[in-house]
Amino acid sequence: MRRLFPVTAETDDREWSLAELAAAYAYPEPRPGESGAWLRGNMVTTLDGAAQHEGRSQPISNATDMRIFGTLRALADVVVVGAETVRQEGYRPARARAEFEGPRAAAGQPPAPAIAVVSARLDLDFALPLFTSPLTPTLILTGAAAPADRIAAAEKAGARVLIAGDGVGVEPARAVRALAELGHTRLLTEGGPRLLGQFVAAGVLDELCLTISPMLAAGDAQRITGGPSVAVPQRLALVSLLEEDGFLFARHGRS
Repeated sequence: MRRLFPVTAETDDREWSLAELAAAYAYPEPRPGESGAWLRGNMVTTLDGAAQHEGRSQPISNATDMRIFGTLRALADVVVVGAETVRQEGYRPARARAEFEGPRAAAGQPPAPAIAVVSARLDLDFALPLFTSPLTPTLILTGAAAPADRIAAAEKAGARVLIAGDGVGVEPARAVRALAELGHTRLLTEGGPRLLGQFVAAGVLDELCLTISPMLAAGDAQRITGGPSVAVPQRLALVSLLEEDGFLFARHGRS
């Protein structure tokens, strides 16, 4: 891997350590007067804009992308994910990694981040390991109109349900606030595209980490974002750009 931006004197193409990746993707320090919550998205796309192939992101990824994926999880307090992505990708609980045990303890974090599932109807299989055996209890973000029996089933399975909307669905800004009120300020969302699009449209996405895969998928696969458009496109600043084997790993944040 080599750094393309910011430009440095180091030009060697070599494998980066996990500590170096963690430093490159460290969360920014809170600005004065702000809550400290920082919502980061992490997605992968092909050259022709496909965010998945046959419903899954793994075929367009590579080993380094997965190392960055694991590093971003290890830095986060909570991973926010949509219910459809949980079903399609077969989500499991985040695991503890020995390499990050010390830094997480020093930051006051549990051994592994919590998974927070965004779901309006709570149409989820609560017998899955995501709910029955997580290291950190799984959270569910839903609206006030969610079915009471499904809320009860989620809580019986060990999940904590957070109400983040007055109606059927979740309001993105309230979801961020609800997580921050629990002390979860380092937020990571891995999609899917509809959830990421909702965060963008609500103006609460602070950063996007995007892997650009040197592949072409064609077909009608989704882009990395879906849902409503924004009145004025939001511009982010390039923070860093890494490259390995034709894959580009870009990090953009709000300025």
